[in-house]
Amino acid sequence: MARLAQTAGLTDVQQEILSTVRDFVDKEIIPVATELEHRDEYPQAIVDGLRELGLFGLMIPEEYGGLGESLLTYALCVEEIARGWMSVSGIINTHFIVAYMLKQHGTQEQKDHFLPRMAAGDIRGAFSMSEPGLGSDVSAITSKAVRDGDEYVLNGQKMWLTNGGTSSLVAVLVRSDEGHPEGTAPHKSMTTFLVEKEPGFGEVRPGLTIPGKIDKMGYKGVDTTELIMDGLRVPADRVLGGATGRGFYQMMDGVEVGRVNVAARGCGVAQRAFELGVRYAQQRHTFGKPIAQHQAIQFKLAEMATKVEAAHAMMVNAARKKDSGERNDLEAGMAKYLASEYCKEVVEDAFRIHGGYGFSKEYEIERLYREAPMLLIGEGTAEIQKMIIGRRLLEEYRFQG
Repeated sequence: MARLAQTAGLTDVQQEILSTVRDFVDKEIIPVATELEHRDEYPQAIVDGLRELGLFGLMIPEEYGGLGESLLTYALCVEEIARGWMSVSGIINTHFIVAYMLKQHGTQEQKDHFLPRMAAGDIRGAFSMSEPGLGSDVSAITSKAVRDGDEYVLNGQKMWLTNGGTSSLVAVLVRSDEGHPEGTAPHKSMTTFLVEKEPGFGEVRPGLTIPGKIDKMGYKGVDTTELIMDGLRVPADRVLGGATGRGFYQMMDGVEVGRVNVAARGCGVAQRAFELGVRYAQQRHTFGKPIAQHQAIQFKLAEMATKVEAAHAMMVNAARKKDSGERNDLEAGMAKYLASEYCKEVVEDAFRIHGGYGFSKEYEIERLYREAPMLLIGEGTAEIQKMIIGRRLLEEYRFQG
């Protein structure tokens, strides 16, 4: 039988890229991931290796020094990286979303200025929507930008910023009422600003503070922070796309491809959990035989493998739909919802197969058990995905009565 989660119809170039990434994951990530994760240590050597492989510029067009690959290629690479350590895929993902938003919505000057250095990994991207007082309700954003001559002055507090400390470019969504009369719908009075900063913590530029890392249950290694703006001045030419009022749509476009990425991460973590479970089941003996020979364990393995295959297929479909230029919010929402839920279930089944040893930090499944819940929340909860899916289904199947 072939390895689970194979993808039909890949080009020779795509297969070569994936083979290279898989080899890197097996040799450079899996052997050290658990130790680094327990220390909550940023994986600098791994990130440097991914930079040498060109992963930071995977989807950036060749004219800007990138590889110009598709969303599908990127998602499959993320799946492999998450199989090794999900935190590393998060470091790549936030960078990728900012590069994608620049490619799709930036002015020519913004593309020329940022994309070549992002492709080389010299600039690391992060993006920021959420705030302490809101979750999925983006329309409730209170951070604000006020025009002052050739600059905007930004004030407010943002939350859950992945790569907050290590990034040097942050795409920040704030409210901007300039040119938008009172009563304008909230999503039409938001703007995305491209904020350059120094990596690190504390005051990283005048008016911008990145407090220390938020301590998390899982998803360690990668730095997750707040972002505090207090009189932060940003030049008007750093408004993404050059015009205010478009930020909500730009961010939602980025989040849409981000949902494919989260689905890919769920697929990768689930694959690794299955690998650990099926291996342990053949090594552990009870009642005179490997537990893999007990029917109850075989049923679990069958269910786990089926979920891995189903999630992978939906993720690939969502990526290919986006690559074709078609609207894919329905497919991306379904893929993110299914992959994250199945990932949680597959990881828990692998944890159960390990028995008491799964509770030990010496076993890799313990780390996966703490990482999987983040995927239930990132890029929108299951409830948000269901709202998106439901609304789109009603559009497609509108009853004409």
